[in-house]
Amino acid sequence: MLHLSLAAYAKELPFRLFTFLPSSSSLRSITLAPFRSPALLLSCGTSVFPRCRRHLFPEGRTRVRCLLGEGSRCVALMETSGERKETTLVEAAAVDCGGEERACEHRPRRKLEELNWDHSFVRELPGDSRTDTMPREVLKACYTKVSPSADVENPKLVAWSDAVAELIDLDPQEFQRPDFPLFFSGASPLPGGLTYAQCYGGHQFGIWAGQLGDGRAITFGEVLNSHGERWELQLKGAGKTPYSRFADGLAVLRSSIREFLCSEAMNGLGIPTTRALCLVSTGKSVSRDMFYDGNSKDEPGAIVCRVAQSFLRFGSYQIHAFRGKESLDMVRILADYTIHHHFPHLEKMSKSNDISFGAGHKGSPGVDLTSNKYAAWAVEVAEGTASLVAKWQGVGFTHGVLNTDNMSILGLTIDYGPFGFLDAFDPNYTPNTTDLPGRRYCFANQPDICLWNIAQWTATLSSANLISKEEENYTLERYGIKFMDEYQSIMTKKLGLPKYNKQLINKLLNNMAVDKVDYTNFFRLLANIKADPNIPEDELLNPLKAVLLDMGKERKEAWISWLQTYIEELVSGGIPDEQRKAAMNSVNPKYVLRNYLCQTAIDAAEQGDFEEVMRLLRVMEKPFDEQLGKEKFARLPPAWAYRPGVCMLSCSS
Repeated sequence: MLHLSLAAYAKELPFRLFTFLPSSSSLRSITLAPFRSPALLLSCGTSVFPRCRRHLFPEGRTRVRCLLGEGSRCVALMETSGERKETTLVEAAAVDCGGEERACEHRPRRKLEELNWDHSFVRELPGDSRTDTMPREVLKACYTKVSPSADVENPKLVAWSDAVAELIDLDPQEFQRPDFPLFFSGASPLPGGLTYAQCYGGHQFGIWAGQLGDGRAITFGEVLNSHGERWELQLKGAGKTPYSRFADGLAVLRSSIREFLCSEAMNGLGIPTTRALCLVSTGKSVSRDMFYDGNSKDEPGAIVCRVAQSFLRFGSYQIHAFRGKESLDMVRILADYTIHHHFPHLEKMSKSNDISFGAGHKGSPGVDLTSNKYAAWAVEVAEGTASLVAKWQGVGFTHGVLNTDNMSILGLTIDYGPFGFLDAFDPNYTPNTTDLPGRRYCFANQPDICLWNIAQWTATLSSANLISKEEENYTLERYGIKFMDEYQSIMTKKLGLPKYNKQLINKLLNNMAVDKVDYTNFFRLLANIKADPNIPEDELLNPLKAVLLDMGKERKEAWISWLQTYIEELVSGGIPDEQRKAAMNSVNPKYVLRNYLCQTAIDAAEQGDFEEVMRLLRVMEKPFDEQLGKEKFARLPPAWAYRPGVCMLSCSS
């Protein structure tokens, strides 16, 4: 065995490796066996650190890396030189990965002035010839160069994400700079930025709304990190643009806290999403009519810095197709840009690529996606969207405003307005007061609405002669297949079943709807059910008594009957109870960002106390962990949470 200080050297270790300690450890040295086999290290790492969700994996013959799961820290990095037979143990700053599944290496930590900017969107795409913010139609352009113009007075940093700073190689110490709020409120130009607002259109509640665009979002540009990843930084609430129409281009603290927290909470849940770097209060008031009832009031203003690999939406392409033949070439130009930067593998397709599929119906011909990169792209976008929506359904997330301008081309959850996680299970739940009359965007409708949105987008590609009608239909078919595959897999894992059982799952969801059972807490508690068919009937419901409330005899019998069938399925699977419980708890979160939790943080922040926002962020970064002492964040909503403005909101922010 080898005992090392974190600044010491080790001799003759035959490969590069990562060393891990629990995040709570205060040790300053480590003891290692000089493993000669990556396979041996893989086995050791998996058994010693079972909370590393992806554990260790060999990379080539002489290199081993590790992907972290929640609860671990990257403590040290070893590098081996086979020629010199010498290994250097490099002391590295401990990095709390916050639930992120990514390789933990030493990465550069840059100051704001040192960020590696690129501006491909502005450089490669047609832009508006004007730079004023006069509301107007912007033709044959993908963007307008504008500068932030929000009125700011003594801005303050409300919240920040170290994990997002790491994505762009930003040193988290930069958050403590006195001038940081000035840069991220738009009061001072961010060094290296080249600001613009994007042009797009969209269908809103099923009706074409024409030009929409970034009415209050202004993009700084793209940062290229040390892994070659491209991340756009965008200020939301930064002031007027040509796309603001008659709005003020601003945002309030209330909605900005919700967007900041939900961006990071969704990432913690493993759901593709735009991210949030920081949130700044502007020090000025903004007038808002929250319920559109004529009762406006002043609220604290704020700006959130959103981060994504791209903020392109379905509507970014639609706007050009709807403007007629003279603008159709813009669809191809933007599609080529998107594929080149975000789907580059599609530019290198050949007949050897395994992306030719049958159309799914007996006797129907296959669609060869290798012959048309736009068709292959359409299928990837459709399948990415389907996978995203399946994940929403799995955790009980309702977006609330699934207009085509709120649909990411990269399959990200984007534009957090009146969203909501299910409390009592209700398939017709909508968190958006504007959606109440028809409930178009309710929880149960999300898969179909997103298919409809995909159809509007593929119609745009078809009108620009980028895909054929057959390819368009095939894309829609692939959406349906992908959604069902993903959803069935997710629900099977949530219940810890050996295989998908449609009847059992449908009966469960029906029972939950009838008895208004809390969605998140039910699935978390379901893991406590034992695969024992001999449990007495009067004890079957005990593990679920915290969520099966106020039921009469008939409803208890319905649940007992379901549990008996469920236990039969568990027994047939033969998975030990503790193993199944661990697997179920890894997909069924204990914590989700319930609207009342957001409101608690908002109420405190509006009084000048920002700590509750950060406290809630830290909990939501690790939603699958038990987090002893944080149990209050998993409680059922209190009575006050059902008042308007908490459980349901409007689009006004």
